[in-house]
Amino acid sequence: MKDFHYLRRNKSTRWHSRPLGPRLRRLGPVAWFAAPILAALLIPLVVVPLHRGQPTPPALPAVTAAPAAPAGPEAAAQEAAQPKVSVYLSRSGQIETLPLEEYVSGVLAAEMPASFELEALKAQAVAARTFILRRLLAGDRSGVPVPGADVTDTVSHQAYVSKDTLEREWKLGGRSADLAKLQRAVLETRGVIMTYKGQPITASFFASSGGYTENSEEYWNAAIPYLRSVTSPWEKEITPNYAVTTTFTISEILTRLGLNDSVIPASKEMTHSVPTKKISTSSELPVEVLSLTTGHRVKEISIGGTIFTGREVREKLGLRSSQFSWGRKGNKIFITTFGNGHGVGMSQWGANGMAKEGGTATQILKHYYSGISFTQISTLLKK
Repeated sequence: MKDFHYLRRNKSTRWHSRPLGPRLRRLGPVAWFAAPILAALLIPLVVVPLHRGQPTPPALPAVTAAPAAPAGPEAAAQEAAQPKVSVYLSRSGQIETLPLEEYVSGVLAAEMPASFELEALKAQAVAARTFILRRLLAGDRSGVPVPGADVTDTVSHQAYVSKDTLEREWKLGGRSADLAKLQRAVLETRGVIMTYKGQPITASFFASSGGYTENSEEYWNAAIPYLRSVTSPWEKEITPNYAVTTTFTISEILTRLGLNDSVIPASKEMTHSVPTKKISTSSELPVEVLSLTTGHRVKEISIGGTIFTGREVREKLGLRSSQFSWGRKGNKIFITTFGNGHGVGMSQWGANGMAKEGGTATQILKHYYSGISFTQISTLLKK
């Protein structure tokens, strides 16, 4: 999930996306988008101040409530006019094609617990909608194993729950209230996406941070102006498994990191706390954190004289994040990670924490995506 919502890499290993162009597929009339103009984000009349040293945001102007869902011929006309998304269902190998807003509901069901606050769910709906529209506009079908599909239902793009599963396991399986809540979040943000300088953003997101998000260039190779490191203090108190310790044998560490037997001898006991800029270690276990990222994750670490990036260690060892501490006892290595995911963009648990303290979807998204604007899809397509 989430962890792989990043720009696709070309052969020179630079991260990029294709330029936006007129290749948008199956985008029909867009009048269906006009009615709910940003009503979706439902800014309350009174903004509850955020805590933890966050400045109190200025009160935003009230907007009208989201319109009731249309019925009859009007509903049919709106559905027919929506852009269509074709999803490759990895388990069955089939392709499911459905209106964009229904697709967003399926993504929301897969990517965020229905128990989350409504404002967090609305923020996730906007991020999911932005992600897929950017992909459609760019004609980007990278990572899709068969022709005819725009996207997969996996974390390589966005996780997605199929229409059949939503009907059978949610609507008829005792979770109709949860489904209604997700659909409300989608309806109240209908047609809204995030843009930067007039174009849909790369709306990356992840599960939870260890207190800060990450600059894009410190995980990928591209500096993206709206994907900047920001504080995210909400996760620590509300996230299950915020800190997770994984145990490895020394032989597993050596094999996965490609090191030889002489690098990490099995002798004395040693432990470390959460890394500051450097770790002082036993001379028999030469491990040193050389630098940290802006987001307080391991940027470079020397293990047995070999330098790795924090991302390399995370991926080679299958860790939850690149913010970790390292310890050893006997022939066991203990690595404790903080948070879960690559750390770039919106923290989902952070979004829920903001919402619990009164933050709106607008405030959540503007916090995690620096300098973005909100645009109706219909407005974007008219340009």
